[in-house]
Amino acid sequence: MSGTIMVTGASSGIGAAIAVELASRGFTVGCMSRRGTSPPGERLLSFAADVTDEQAADRALGELVGQAGPLTGLVNGAGFTRESPSAELSAETLRSVLETNFVAAFALSRLAYPHLKRAGGGLIVNIGSFFDRLGVAHNVPYAASKAALASMTRCLAVEWAKDGIRLLNVAPGYVLTDLNREYFSQPRRRESMERRIPLGRLGEADEVARLVASLYAESIGFLTGETIYIDGAQGISL
Repeated sequence: MSGTIMVTGASSGIGAAIAVELASRGFTVGCMSRRGTSPPGERLLSFAADVTDEQAADRALGELVGQAGPLTGLVNGAGFTRESPSAELSAETLRSVLETNFVAAFALSRLAYPHLKRAGGGLIVNIGSFFDRLGVAHNVPYAASKAALASMTRCLAVEWAKDGIRLLNVAPGYVLTDLNREYFSQPRRRESMERRIPLGRLGEADEVARLVASLYAESIGFLTGETIYIDGAQGISL
């Protein structure tokens, strides 16, 4: 199995897990992050770029293609959240979350488009969230950004299908990562969350990674424009 895939937000968490899993399946993976670091392993190339800096992101894509060959995929994994009571939410905070989680993902997709088209097509996977269909107090910026990401996935899938470019949105629920491990280290807090998940546990980053990698490995040509939820059925549970 071969191909060249850029993964943003690949220095830690779900992004890092995705990069490692793709590399283990034979793909060459560009790991883009502000820190410019990547998980240890073969087939992993590091690129320092802030996803909100289009010029830096474009250079990173060009460098990856120059080093590893035609681009066949992009995983938009970079993102963050800021919780705030909505009555106190500043427009600046809202814009900052939307800029990284949505605007940058669109810009990266647009920058990747000519590379993927020249390669004869490819797959863009956006990492969304099951918050895209839920009402979550204090989370307007994050939920709105992920809903926008799902909508973008559908729109670009329709527009770019003629070029052989597919898009999918993978939307995790609560997944245990280094970023929230301390938060969930309190037994009562973790138990409270796990009671709300029908499967009775938090997800693992490697589960999301295996799902994303399988989408590239299987290359199911008729599958595009969809959001695939991986949340232990929490998003559909009453």
